Amino acid sequence: MTSQRIARSSDVGLRSERGPILLAVMLSVGLVAIDATILATAVPSVVADLGGFTQFPWLFSIYLLAQAVSVPIYGKLADQRGRKPIMLLGVGLFVLGSVLCGLAWSMPALIAFRLIQGLGAGAIQPIGMTIVGDIYTVAERAKVQGYIASVWGISSFVGPALGGVFSDFISWRWIFFVNIPLGVAAAWVLVRRFEEKVADETGHRIDYAGAILLAVGGSLLLLGLLEGGVMWDWDSPASIAILAAAVVLLVAFVLVERRAAEPILPLWVLGHRVLNSANSAALLIGLLMIGLSTYVPLFAQSVLGTSALVAGFALAAMTLGWPIAASFAGRIYLRVGFRTTMLMGALIVVAGSVLLLTVRGSVLHLAAACFVIGIGLGFSASPSVVAAQSSVDWQTRGVVTGANMFARSVGSAVGVAVFGAVANGVVAARLGDDHADLEKVPANVLSPAIHDVYYGAAAAALLLVLAVLFMPNRIKERPLR
Repeated sequence: MTSQRIARSSDVGLRSERGPILLAVMLSVGLVAIDATILATAVPSVVADLGGFTQFPWLFSIYLLAQAVSVPIYGKLADQRGRKPIMLLGVGLFVLGSVLCGLAWSMPALIAFRLIQGLGAGAIQPIGMTIVGDIYTVAERAKVQGYIASVWGISSFVGPALGGVFSDFISWRWIFFVNIPLGVAAAWVLVRRFEEKVADETGHRIDYAGAILLAVGGSLLLLGLLEGGVMWDWDSPASIAILAAAVVLLVAFVLVERRAAEPILPLWVLGHRVLNSANSAALLIGLLMIGLSTYVPLFAQSVLGTSALVAGFALAAMTLGWPIAASFAGRIYLRVGFRTTMLMGALIVVAGSVLLLTVRGSVLHLAAACFVIGIGLGFSASPSVVAAQSSVDWQTRGVVTGANMFARSVGSAVGVAVFGAVANGVVAARLGDDHADLEKVPANVLSPAIHDVYYGAAAAALLLVLAVLFMPNRIKERPLR
């Protein structure tokens, strides 16, 4: 496969020749970034209008499932068909899902439409990063990371604020309708300004069997991890059947990929040193993020006695620290190398995790720990993606980016299972197996349970240090096209 080389200039700003493409990527990523924070603040209004309180967690689970299992498939299709059509497909699905969510008449309908949104998000995030990897060199991406990181930093504050305003003063439905202008603008710029010519588009074979096995097997694995110990007991027939079916299907997936002419997820990815380190780091970062996202707000509200708003901003300290570090990470890895930069970030995560363990009665102390961890994650995550993309050529960059983001999704699912088991185990030991959900547990019982989760996060941070040690310090950059 060959592709028309995009003209380049030394300037990587939004006013440069490639600026409109970068802007389109930022607008597209903004859809996913805002969605990550805007819906949580509107849940009470949604439940009050549509009902279905016991079903609302599926608004998040179905989205994450659809996003996670579709990422590797989109990555492969982008390598075969080009980035532009897959990115436009993702934006289109996300906007369609947003419109339908805004018109939803019941909680089951809203959950179904969130699945469509998730399928769109599964294309937007990895293909957006792949486009950046295509049109910018490693040195240029050191600057571009600041632009992409700013999207997440702004969204961490804009999302909760918009969610609160729409829910309190207009209608929760507008948290979905606000995606329409963003998506239309992103698609318009991509159509007008992003030119790519992919040769021999029809000469490729789509690995349908691998795609189906990965989608179904991955969905069952993530479902079993996300809902085990929540909707059903870990040792229940439902849990055992779901996880066993997932293992069988994923083993079948590996066997199919060994024979496929153009596998959805080539097995050589598993034997590549750079990719193994980057994907291991991504898995652990996903695990850490879900642990903090779930238990920091719970600790702030139920143990420290803060409001939901204050708890949200305590967690936002992490999402603020991440983009700040990511914007500086590029300059650092150009000077001292990938492994050194990522190792520095991992050690900062360890320091933040230790600081988190010392939190007792101050929400500012809690926010400071989250901010430090966010700084560390920014110095670890961004260089790992750049290193992975730079170690392969155009024809496999989509697969590699998709695999990295899939690893992070799996890490989040594992984190839900592991940290949930740890917290529930401590509470059960003190109150018995018939205890209520964690939000109703007394503070003197919940506090040690969450601190045990923080110990688990610290252990994951130490494993992150180990994972980044396998990353080469310098990587020979492959041609962009």
